Amino acid sequence: MSSEELHAIELLRRVPYGRVATSLRALPFLALARHIVVDGRVVLRMHAGFGYHQACNGSVVAYGADNFNSLDPHLWSVQFTGTAQVVEPTTAELELFGPVPHFVDGAVFDPVHMRIEPQFITVHSLAGNPDRHYRHAL
Repeated sequence: MSSEELHAIELLRRVPYGRVATSLRALPFLALARHIVVDGRVVLRMHAGFGYHQACNGSVVAYGADNFNSLDPHLWSVQFTGTAQVVEPTTAELELFGPVPHFVDGAVFDPVHMRIEPQFITVHSLAGNPDRHYRHAL
């Protein structure tokens, strides 16, 4: 792995959630997912009840995460693009994920797991942002 790829993996390990992107019936969509990194691969846990994993399985997806909600003045985002496959996680992987949420949108959380074999990895950073407070006009 290149130094940029190793850096991206290290950054991804700093946050527990990100967004997976692909298309569903020819329309793009984003879905929230919990992630871990195992042997350079991204393993996701999502709610099966939405069926998003079916659109992702066997398809090229993008998975991104960032620290935009942190107080760190050095903002970063990472994106992993590759083919996703639904998998049964190992016991060790399940332990890394930790406990599952109880509910998602009022329904009982039904976990499904996918592994992404990254083909492209990108890291972007933004430093020196003097004003992290967002102002909204009414």
